[in-house]
Amino acid sequence: WKRPQDEVDALMNLFRSYLKEAAETMFERGVAVRVLGDLTVLPEDIRAQIAEVDEIADRLGPDAATASLCINYGGRDEILHAARAFARDCAAGEQDADALTEEGFSRYLYSSGLPDPDLLIRPGGEKRISNYLLWQCAYSEFYFCDTLWPDFTDREFDKALIAYQHRERRFGGLKQEKQK
Repeated sequence: WKRPQDEVDALMNLFRSYLKEAAETMFERGVAVRVLGDLTVLPEDIRAQIAEVDEIADRLGPDAATASLCINYGGRDEILHAARAFARDCAAGEQDADALTEEGFSRYLYSSGLPDPDLLIRPGGEKRISNYLLWQCAYSEFYFCDTLWPDFTDREFDKALIAYQHRERRFGGLKQEKQK
């Protein structure tokens, strides 16, 4: 990570408190939290918290709203990780490279089993996706705001949802003409 150690420690502590809050509130809010990324390098206590949150998300089921949190994550790294895993399966005779589809490749991503995001919120004033969900956000709507993540409140989230509600999603198609 390209950050000072004290900042990494602060982020890990913030992540610990967020995971604790998520575990306590997921059922009441009806929102499944999923953590994506290379989690092998995280401290054991955080991996245990992630396992607890995953278990709760599994119990909420596939119809629950899902919030994805990425830690130790990079979109390019995720695609490389998936390509390597697919290549290993091809070498082992478990996959056929010529039969690969987008859906099949998606199963190798960290987000396997999750729908692509409808809305990607980018707090902190940046106007870039920062190597985030490169494969998955092909048809996502983006919301950019100046609010820093630790200060992102329910009110800020509501603003993002209101902006999203006013979008016309076309998934690569043409704008629909209004009927007369």
